[in-house]
Amino acid sequence: MPRSKVAITIDKAVLARLDRLVRAAIFANRSQAIEQAITEKLERMELGRLATECAKLDPEFERALAEESISEELSEWPDH
Repeated sequence: MPRSKVAITIDKAVLARLDRLVRAAIFANRSQAIEQAITEKLERMELGRLATECAKLDPEFERALAEESISEELSEWPDH
């Protein structure tokens, strides 16, 4: 995957914590650590949005819709 360089500004205390992880070989370098952190944050946000949208669903309506669809499919099968 192609990569792009970006410049960011980070609080000195956060950078010091990050550098400790790099020195402890938790991450190969700062870039790897930051990329992983961003990736994980984006994934959590996407899952959170999915959970929010799922919470909007009406379970009774969804169940009725599923049952209606199943009964329609069954009526289309030939009798053997």
